[in-house]
Amino acid sequence: MAKRNNNLLYGALILVAILIGAAVWKGQSKPKGIEVEVEKVKKRTIKETVSASGKISPEKEVKISSDVSGEVVELYVAEGDSVKMGQLLCRVDADAYQSAVERGEAGVNNAKANVANLSAGISRSEAQLIVAQAEVERTQSQIINTSAIHKRNEDLFKSEIISDADIQASLATLQALEANLRSAKANVKSAEASLEASKQSKTASEFTVKSQQASLREMKTNLRRTTIYAPTDGIISMLNIEQGERVVGTIQMTGTEIMRIANMSSMEIEVDVSETDVLRVSLGDEVSIEVDAYLDKKFKGIVTEIANSASGAGSASLTTDQVTNFVVKARIDPASYSDLLKPNRPHPFRPGMSASIDITTDVREDVVCVPIQAVTTRDKKDKDEDDEGNEESGENEESDDSSDDDDDEVLEVLFLSEAGEAQMVEVKTGIQDDDYIEVLSEISLGAEVISGPFSAVSKKLKDGKSINIKEDKKKKNKKKSN
Repeated sequence: MAKRNNNLLYGALILVAILIGAAVWKGQSKPKGIEVEVEKVKKRTIKETVSASGKISPEKEVKISSDVSGEVVELYVAEGDSVKMGQLLCRVDADAYQSAVERGEAGVNNAKANVANLSAGISRSEAQLIVAQAEVERTQSQIINTSAIHKRNEDLFKSEIISDADIQASLATLQALEANLRSAKANVKSAEASLEASKQSKTASEFTVKSQQASLREMKTNLRRTTIYAPTDGIISMLNIEQGERVVGTIQMTGTEIMRIANMSSMEIEVDVSETDVLRVSLGDEVSIEVDAYLDKKFKGIVTEIANSASGAGSASLTTDQVTNFVVKARIDPASYSDLLKPNRPHPFRPGMSASIDITTDVREDVVCVPIQAVTTRDKKDKDEDDEGNEESGENEESDDSSDDDDDEVLEVLFLSEAGEAQMVEVKTGIQDDDYIEVLSEISLGAEVISGPFSAVSKKLKDGKSINIKEDKKKKNKKKSN
């Protein structure tokens, strides 16, 4: 029994020793260094894009609102109907506006009659003025004749040829004529004043006629506006009223929106682009469009409008947490959806459909590229420390007179795989797409750049650090190079 227990103990010890030896062998055979993925530097074509999402809407959509108030007594269209310019759409109750026009016409006629009466009064005043002026002239002539007679009588009186009674009678006649002249001149002034007053009254009445005529034109305009016609060709994309409903409207401000007419043959997508991307967008840029209603299908378009002001900038003051966006509009190319057109569905898109776009802002062909994840950043002081650590210990170090600002400088770098070590290279980059980024610095084609994992590239790797390339990734790169 004791012998059997000893055999079991020996067997267990041998098994433990075997396991320890296997673990040691495995640890010694495991490659040293940080495990990384690599990819060869190649030339590629890069398309830089700006992505955004928004809604589809007609490029031209006219809102039709009422300019008058009243009940919609006739409605001739339904939502989705095609209409032509000048087609009758609806009528608003016109009885009140017709009565106003009739009152206006009566007011104009009354004002014109008043002008006619004043014109007749002016004619009478002119005749009276002529009579008064003639009376003045006649009296002046009589005074001249009577004055001559009175002067002769005075000479005769001095010669005692006529009596005192005769000279007094002659003087009385002359004085009476002078009084008549003053009265005649007063009548002339009165006639002139009356004529001027009549002319002023006529002028005022003529202005009244013009005012009444202007009011009448306005009333007739309101009457015409009770009948609403289509201002353009298109489709009734929205109908907000039913026959019998009341609408409100005035000439001075927008009234009840009755309907919208849209040109569904020319559609566009309106998106919000952030301020960091909008400067890269230009008119005429090509656009790739994905519509949620049509899965696995892309449409083409071009940028037609870029807002100069941020969307909603005038409504409230922005805070640092708010995102500033600019509205960008892109027209959808009809040729890209011609296969969707059907007799029963001539317009495949409807206003309000959700869509997303990719705007191609720049294209570079045959440029040196590396994977985006291969490019990372390092502080300049960290790079300087690595460079100093790689120098021989016997070299004299130069004095560090750089400023703190230089130490805080951030460099854009990537790591190359050379002889089992990571070589850090400072680079300058250009445009990028979803997978690759352009390298503007000189770098050898075919060189192996470390592309992952992210934690190693972004934090762990340093210049001269030992690395271990993943076998499956390496084989994959060899297949791509072949």
